[in-house]
Amino acid sequence: MLTRNPAAPTDDRGANAQPIGVIEHPEAPADEGTENEPTDVQDALRRRLLSPHTLISFGIAVAAIWFVTRRIDLDPAAIWANIRQANPLLLAVAFTLWYGAFFIRGGRWGYMLRSAGFDRTHGHTLPPTRGLAEIVLLAYFANSIIPAKLGDAYRAYLLKRESGAPFSAGFGTILAERLVDVLMLVVVLAGSALLVFGSQMPDEARPALLLGALLVVAGVAGLGLLWATRNAIVRFVPQRFRGAYGRLHAAIFGALRRPTLVLGVGLLLWFGDGMRVWFVARSLDAGISPAVAILVAVMGALLTVVPFTPAGLGVVEIGVGSVLIGVLGLDPVTAGSIILLDRVVAYWSLLLVGAILYVRRLRHEYREPAVPAASRP
Repeated sequence: MLTRNPAAPTDDRGANAQPIGVIEHPEAPADEGTENEPTDVQDALRRRLLSPHTLISFGIAVAAIWFVTRRIDLDPAAIWANIRQANPLLLAVAFTLWYGAFFIRGGRWGYMLRSAGFDRTHGHTLPPTRGLAEIVLLAYFANSIIPAKLGDAYRAYLLKRESGAPFSAGFGTILAERLVDVLMLVVVLAGSALLVFGSQMPDEARPALLLGALLVVAGVAGLGLLWATRNAIVRFVPQRFRGAYGRLHAAIFGALRRPTLVLGVGLLLWFGDGMRVWFVARSLDAGISPAVAILVAVMGALLTVVPFTPAGLGVVEIGVGSVLIGVLGLDPVTAGSIILLDRVVAYWSLLLVGAILYVRRLRHEYREPAVPAASRP
């Protein structure tokens, strides 16, 4: 629960001290009243679950997979027979890597929130790492069923409900985390591509590297512009949104105040995703190297950046399949088995686990009111 602790130490500005990174501007005071509870995020999520747009996106993804499967003459029976022979112990390691990463993501998010001023020193109490990991998993679940990044807004909503932290501030830390993840994704993508292909970079791999480079340039440029114009922009923001904008801005840069650990954890997470793919391949006795597995994992993640379908369903399978078969020369049955089994680990199982946690949380929310924001940045 987010509370102001009278005994908590404060800086020389007294009890109304701002958390780290808050914009100081006479036209955008931090204390403009309590930010409204964004219940519309929860309502929007429920509406979008069975909306025509969501169902159409799933339909497009399934149709695309079916078309490509027929086009390259894949044998579903052979793929299924191959999957049935998978080593369950190695597959269990893949599941452990995938779900264990949520605890790492939750721990990193907690670190970023504390860097932005959400800590006991400033009178704030956040959910423990386990609670933050569950919130991150539920956000991934939302992004896996809805063809838009509504899961990020849902994540900020859950943080507000759990701790009373302002929605805009929570969302700011998520935006900062997204930037770090994209930056590290491109670094890992470039490194694994160099290890796999060396100086003979195939033409099929160049668009992915170019897209990654453009994302990094756009992200860094946008961050720099946001920082350089931090006091100029607020003058054009309507009065009633200035407090929220100030908290969003402060949270983004506050979360990145100590970036070394955040960047290092980002590298670790992408390496873990690659090892998940490698253990999936090893469970099928497929001989791909760790570098190839990391390349496949990060290319699949890159294909989800633009959310045409839920979690890139269909797009990821086709894109990764074209790399494994068309570029690396893997047998179509082996490639199809790796792709399908890895999606069972990192996508289809998430739908089941996420649905269970989502229903449990809905029941909890109906029984108990949200935590009021006794104080906020």
